[in-house]
Amino acid sequence: MDIDNLVKRINELAQKNKAEGLTEEELQERSELREIYLQNIRSNFRQQLDSIEVVDKE
Repeated sequence: MDIDNLVKRINELAQKNKAEGLTEEELQERSELREIYLQNIRSNFRQQLDSIEVVDKE
C-alpha cells in the first residue's frame, strides 16, 4: 500500500470513529495502519540522518 492510500484509509477510519465508532476489526486495522505509517516515517527520517555529511570548515 502506498503512503497516500495508507493516509487516506487512516483518515477514513478516524472520521468514522468520530461519527459512529469503530468495530473491533476496524480498530485492529487502524492500529496496524498507524504502525506501518510510523515505520515509514522512521525509515525516511533514518535515511535523511544517514545521508547527512558533517564538514569541518577549519
